[in-house]
Amino acid sequence: MTNPLLEDWSTPFDMPPYDRITDDDYAEAFEVAMSEARENIAAIADNQEAPTFANTIEALERADETLSKVLSAFYAIAGADSNDKREALQREFSPKLAAYGSEITMNKALYDRIAALWEQKDKLDLTDEQKRVLYLTHRGFVRAGAQLDGAERDRLKEVKQRLAVLGTEFTQNLLADERSWFMELSEDDLEGLPGFVVDSARAAGEEKGADGPVVTLSRSLIVPFLQFSPRRELRERAHRAWTSRGMNGGKTDNREIAGEILKLREERANLLGYANFAEYKLETEMAKSPEAVRDLLLQVWKPAKAAAEADAAVLTDMLHEDGINGDLEAWDWRYYSGKRRKLEHDLDEAELKPYLQLDRMIEAAFTCANRLFGLEFRPLDVPGYHPDVRTFEVLRDGKHLAVFIGDYFARGSKRSGAWCSAMRSQQKLAGDIRPIVINVCNFAKPEKGKPALLSYDDARTLFHEFGHALHQMLSDVTYESISGTSVARDFVELPSQLYEHWLEVPEVLGEFATHAETGEPMPKDLLDRLLAATSYDSGHATVEYVASALVDLEFHDGSAPADAMTRQQEVLDDLGMPKAIGMRHATPHFAHVFSGDGYSCGYYSYMWSEVMDADAFEAFKENGGAFDPTMAKKLEDNILSAGGIEEADVLYTRFRGKMPGVEALLKGRGLIGAA
Repeated sequence: MTNPLLEDWSTPFDMPPYDRITDDDYAEAFEVAMSEARENIAAIADNQEAPTFANTIEALERADETLSKVLSAFYAIAGADSNDKREALQREFSPKLAAYGSEITMNKALYDRIAALWEQKDKLDLTDEQKRVLYLTHRGFVRAGAQLDGAERDRLKEVKQRLAVLGTEFTQNLLADERSWFMELSEDDLEGLPGFVVDSARAAGEEKGADGPVVTLSRSLIVPFLQFSPRRELRERAHRAWTSRGMNGGKTDNREIAGEILKLREERANLLGYANFAEYKLETEMAKSPEAVRDLLLQVWKPAKAAAEADAAVLTDMLHEDGINGDLEAWDWRYYSGKRRKLEHDLDEAELKPYLQLDRMIEAAFTCANRLFGLEFRPLDVPGYHPDVRTFEVLRDGKHLAVFIGDYFARGSKRSGAWCSAMRSQQKLAGDIRPIVINVCNFAKPEKGKPALLSYDDARTLFHEFGHALHQMLSDVTYESISGTSVARDFVELPSQLYEHWLEVPEVLGEFATHAETGEPMPKDLLDRLLAATSYDSGHATVEYVASALVDLEFHDGSAPADAMTRQQEVLDDLGMPKAIGMRHATPHFAHVFSGDGYSCGYYSYMWSEVMDADAFEAFKENGGAFDPTMAKKLEDNILSAGGIEEADVLYTRFRGKMPGVEALLKGRGLIGAA
């Protein structure tokens, strides 16, 4: 029998035939595809003809098409529906892929061809896009060690392979801790919990095989539990489990792994001639330097901390009024903050949540994309990697544009968080290749027969990830290496964070925030109260984020710490971290930073992009409103369709006319005047 992963797929839009693929198919397909890719690379490097853009750069762009096809199908399911076999395959694949990458970037004959093209770039008849791809390819090879030789070259290869292994171990340890822990609740423990939390807890209990409702470490379940449960001892137990992921001792403990990763990253940077990993990593980002990142974060830290400390004083008084002596603790914050929001804004999550149905919020995201960019979404009946997966064809003017996949519900086999990935990226080099884009979230799954209800933060997450998806779906470039989200890390969050703003447009909520039982639209007074409170508790949210971003920066700006946890505490002490607020992601479960290099020394990127997204939405408001067609066209032409065709600041300036300052961000977070 043939391996379905190695066949030409006859499925709609060449979707992976998950109904025919078994876990046993991946290893064989991986080896065959890897061998083919190596042969293609060798053919490029050993070509006796003089190097040209076509026979070197374009050939390199297409060298691993089969391998990409196999890995895209595998990693989509491995991240969202893992099992022991798939985790073993990840551990097997990661060092092999790292070695393969090093083979390419350290292939002297191949690099010599690229370098020759780079030297004569001004004499070649290249388009602007081709010049950009040549520049990025040459820079990528140099930064990957192409100019090293001898022992340094060999050591860098070893470092990369070890980092790949450690990143996989970190991710799988975190998933294991999240999957194994749950807290059973008695009927008495349900006291004070609104119906939607009870329903989610019962559904989670069914998924875990428990006899009754449970709290798991899924953010969409544990956060509302911490917000509503009056049982302080249960809140403490749940919060401690949530914040101790990756640091429980035993084989899933991530603390030593994090320390080794930091040391290896420093060594990698030193081998390449950089003083530390921060200088290496930030060189290609918009920020350019650790100093620029630190300056932004500290500009925001001072007013955020002031706001959080003022809020903490109010919440402490509420704690004492309940007859509890002592300090406000981290497991108290959400509970008393929720009570305070009810008092000050007359806003209660239990009142709000029935109006935020998952299906209606998906419809809202689709409708905004239709009004802005003319996109239409039609359900597709194709095999998914899991029964919960929803698939849509995306069209514009009746023409196929993309496939969009939504995988929204939490489950034990899915890693935490939310993300967007492309199972296939847009490009024109191999024909008019249209993208297949996936949004993965971890919303609490309801009991059978009941609608899925979201918190407002969940709804924002849905819009956020869909903004990433639009960046992929609207991409319009020739070369895959600069397609879609292939941009600077501190620019990639602009489209996603910008799209969140459309959720706050009153007419959007007015149309799509309808009650799950009555179908009635959200009352205007509730809508007004919701929008008035969008920056409520922003001091807490900003402090937990900025603390994480600064710890990430300080880990990498200088010598690797002897002990990561000690260094984490030193940074927090220097900042004067408020006692009742923890890092959003403490080191042992900081997957953004330690699961791979993507956001390493780059967690600040969300805030760097927020400076732009706040300013970009102002541009819409200044020029005809949220759905202004002229601004939508400028956004698509200069950012969403452009990928990495030019430097990020050039693209943004082309859209807006100038780069923004931090003021719009502080205003949007309600932090103006807080310091």
